[in-house]
Amino acid sequence: MNISGENALLDKSFLFAIRIIKLYQYLCIDHKEYVLSKQILRSGTSIGANAEEAHGGISDADFSN
Repeated sequence: MNISGENALLDKSFLFAIRIIKLYQYLCIDHKEYVLSKQILRSGTSIGANAEEAHGGISDADFSN
């Protein structure tokens, strides 16, 4: 978790994932929507996972790949 301001992409993707999780909970609890909310959860949280993987690359070539 990186909410230190040193990498704006990681910070924004983390905060976005938190909002997506809250949206997922809202859709499941209040509207009983499970199929759409599950897809929103998977796609919305994968952004942060991809950003973390790219940031953790060993070299510039790994990052661009």
